[in-house]
Amino acid sequence: MALPALALLLAAGLLHTQASPSARSFQLDYEHNCFRKDGAPFRYISGSIHYARVPRPAWRDRLLKMYMSGLNAVQVYVPWNYHEMLPGVYDFTGNRDVEAFLDLTAELGLLVILRPGPYICAEWEMGGLPAWLLWKPDITLRTSDPGWLQVGWGGCCSQAELPSVPPAYLAAVDSWLHILLPKIKPHLYQHGGNIISVQVENEYGSYYACDHGYLWHLLGSFRALLGSEVLLFTTDSTREEELRCGTLQGLYATVDFGPGSNVTEAFGAQRRVEPKGPLVNSEYYTGWLDYWGEAHASTSAAWVAQGLEDMLQLGASVNMYMFHGGTNFAYWSGADYKDQYKPVTTSYDYDAPLSEAGDPTEKLFAIRMVISKFQPLPVGPMPPATPKYAYGWVALRKYADLLDVLDVLCPSGPILSQFPLPFEALKQAHGFVVYHTQLPWDVPDPATLAAPPHSICDRGYVMLQKEYQGTLERDGQTTLHVTGRAGDTLDILLENMGRISFGANTSDFKGLLGNLSLNSRPLSNWLIYPLAIDTAVQQGWPHAALPESSSGGRVGPAFYTGTFETPGIAWDTFVKFPGWSKGLLWINGFNLGRYWTRRGPQQTLFVPGSVLHVGRPNNITVLELEGAPPTPLLLFLDRPLFNRTLGRSTSARE
Repeated sequence: MALPALALLLAAGLLHTQASPSARSFQLDYEHNCFRKDGAPFRYISGSIHYARVPRPAWRDRLLKMYMSGLNAVQVYVPWNYHEMLPGVYDFTGNRDVEAFLDLTAELGLLVILRPGPYICAEWEMGGLPAWLLWKPDITLRTSDPGWLQVGWGGCCSQAELPSVPPAYLAAVDSWLHILLPKIKPHLYQHGGNIISVQVENEYGSYYACDHGYLWHLLGSFRALLGSEVLLFTTDSTREEELRCGTLQGLYATVDFGPGSNVTEAFGAQRRVEPKGPLVNSEYYTGWLDYWGEAHASTSAAWVAQGLEDMLQLGASVNMYMFHGGTNFAYWSGADYKDQYKPVTTSYDYDAPLSEAGDPTEKLFAIRMVISKFQPLPVGPMPPATPKYAYGWVALRKYADLLDVLDVLCPSGPILSQFPLPFEALKQAHGFVVYHTQLPWDVPDPATLAAPPHSICDRGYVMLQKEYQGTLERDGQTTLHVTGRAGDTLDILLENMGRISFGANTSDFKGLLGNLSLNSRPLSNWLIYPLAIDTAVQQGWPHAALPESSSGGRVGPAFYTGTFETPGIAWDTFVKFPGWSKGLLWINGFNLGRYWTRRGPQQTLFVPGSVLHVGRPNNITVLELEGAPPTPLLLFLDRPLFNRTLGRSTSARE
């Protein structure tokens, strides 16, 4: 920026600090409707990548491919619950080392647009908010006013008026921001780093509360902890009501929209709240997420490329969401609520320009061609797809029924309660809980075992005398017919499929939230087992344990084990589950996430080569929840499968 123009902006009070020509700065130029980087006009062409969805050994590969695509920036979420899984216990090591990720982006010449929340959505478990917030059942999320409608343990989807309480949510947010933001501050562009802007909250206009006091509180915290120079912004859809509730003076308002939108009209919505300044689409959708039980989402490469070109012709800055989606390993996939609960698949492929495994696609090259019309591309070839290997068939054997190893999975023993308790009351964030009781009377004729509305959150696998009876499901089947004798054991294994991250109040309590009844008579005297399956598997169980004597049945929740060796290489691969129903997979103690072949669309799980061993056996553990095939086999492929057809990197045959 020329010095007279800079002086004019400073005189108008539009910049927070004075800057010399040699100072590092990233600022808004309201007169020329652009960003200014070190005084010169600037616009970013960015792509989203989530370090929590990409194994750390693959970070460099993915970021280099983004750089070679012509991007000059990446957009990054920080999931609060990924770093503070228990109150006051923080983890910034290994895959959670966000500063190492930021250092790597800087090394590769990429700027960063940081989105630290505290809420992020991202189709991530509870939108990035920690589940332990719900230990206080009357907490009010994403608002400064404790008098808002709140959600209690009486139902996973209902809201009830509760008395005003101290703003526990804001206290937790402030505590977290005082840990996170001081780590971020040295990485700001003004301090020699590469973070050019920081988003406050996320799409807040879509949330029911519309609490500007909450946004003011966050703005004050971000300014106090990051300083006055950093550019802070918001992102919302182009709907008038959402822009009214999601924007705030002092936060630059940006919008999000996908291909097929009228670009002029969409940016017109931004102009109604920001009459001057750069045009910014903070989430230009290159594809879409998948839900269990629905078709695999895909978006035309030509359509995405054309929309990008239309925006760049207007001089807009654009971030493509997603550029690389990655994987919801373990229990990190979230859920939407759109008339019903819609859990997100393990794959977060997103039909993005870089596939789930990080491979360049036709869409990437179409986008790269568009970018080349507006700025020079980096010199050199695009790095190739990572090598894949089809390790073939692996035989498993049944190790034990889940109910036979509760002593291993719940070493502290059960909790006795007259009525069921939710996960949150048990301080169980993810995974599974077993609810155990006995039939109080003889049931010679089929009786109705029923759950109250909205009380199964999210799937309940019912066993009578350790025999699988069927599954109860949120927004689905909530009754079964059973027979038995007084004293017969009744067990319900409750699975958390991911807390709601968008589309409803995010107070999404899990477990058995209401009492089961038998022919309308309530059951009581429950033994409740919070299961620590991952802890056991990471410690070498069941491979390091003696074989269990277990029934040979194939129906109901049970563990299966096996091993395989790699032929001197540890390449990425994909696991198919022919004949299996639903469950989870661990390899060498690493939780690769949920499979659900009966429902789809995802038919394989991505296995990064970095989790595999060379020169020694790879231990496989499967928890099958409903029913394994007569011959339990897994098939390792070199391609993903969606909708029972080959995925995008296609051409292999089984």
